[in-house]
Amino acid sequence: MKAAVVHGKNDIRIEEVPRPSAAQGEIVIKVRACGICATDVKTLLGQGLPKKLPAILGHEVAGEIAEIGQGVQGFTVGQRVALYPIAVCGECPYCRRNRHNLCLKEFGLGHGIDGGFAEYVRVPAQIINIGGVVPLPTGLSFEEAAMAEPLSCCLAAAHTGPVGPGYTVAIVGAGPMGLLHTKVARQAGARVIVADLLDERLHLARHMGANLCVNTSREDFVPAIHRLTDGQGADLVIASLGIPEVMQQCLPAVKNGGTFNIFGGPPAGQTMTFDPRWVHYSEIKITGTFASTPLDFHRALSLIARGNVIVKDLISHRFTFDNFLEAVEKVKNREMVRGVLII
Repeated sequence: MKAAVVHGKNDIRIEEVPRPSAAQGEIVIKVRACGICATDVKTLLGQGLPKKLPAILGHEVAGEIAEIGQGVQGFTVGQRVALYPIAVCGECPYCRRNRHNLCLKEFGLGHGIDGGFAEYVRVPAQIINIGGVVPLPTGLSFEEAAMAEPLSCCLAAAHTGPVGPGYTVAIVGAGPMGLLHTKVARQAGARVIVADLLDERLHLARHMGANLCVNTSREDFVPAIHRLTDGQGADLVIASLGIPEVMQQCLPAVKNGGTFNIFGGPPAGQTMTFDPRWVHYSEIKITGTFASTPLDFHRALSLIARGNVIVKDLISHRFTFDNFLEAVEKVKNREMVRGVLII
């Protein structure tokens, strides 16, 4: 089978690799669509390469069941499904509290096992057993289903602060995840302010529901947020980009009693500073969001299937193995919104 195989920093090749087989308790999926996440590209740039190389990345997967291992019940060959990408132990304190994304032994597609940038992907029992293989409703396309994973991450972030009617959510960064945050907050009824350096990204944010936009190449973020909120600040600020320096500059945009969510994954070893008196006396919550839970994933897929959150307009480019390396360059250069590998 064909696969996009990572051999090291900036070294990815389309190769023929053996097709996986389903051992006991496992399923093999014929991949039909796999979203191309900026995290995958950051990995290629050396920000956390897999411990074991070569490796196959890709964790936003939808496809058809091709093979079912002994002991797996409730599925049929040919069934259309989407995959929650995190495999967990099911026994640690986090798993027992349904915080599966924080499992002490977690691994998953693209980190620990081969991911979805391939014609077939093997799904271990640790994903199947937590409901991570989710049947697709009739009429839902594979490429839309592949957007359930990133949407689920945005739903997880929305849980960290007040998102709903009467609240203001400020989103720093109008990349694909910032646009998904916009959709989530608007679907919940919140007022949404989106900030970015690029007018074309802000145009997309307006199209996708942002109430107000701020171009931070022309206006500083914090004064703009205070101007647009009668001097109070936002109830929830989501830093959708992983740049600690920018995050620190944006902290004062949070209102008293509000929440600052670090969503974008920052590079290792960098730090932020803040005044603990401000956090204490203003009752500021500073939190982070990593990935999502299976419950978030199921909810995301349902929102897409029901049309409550539209994701088709996020998919700006479609690729095959023949031009997949072009996709990597476009993500690096911010030349597309969201790309999907179609197989």
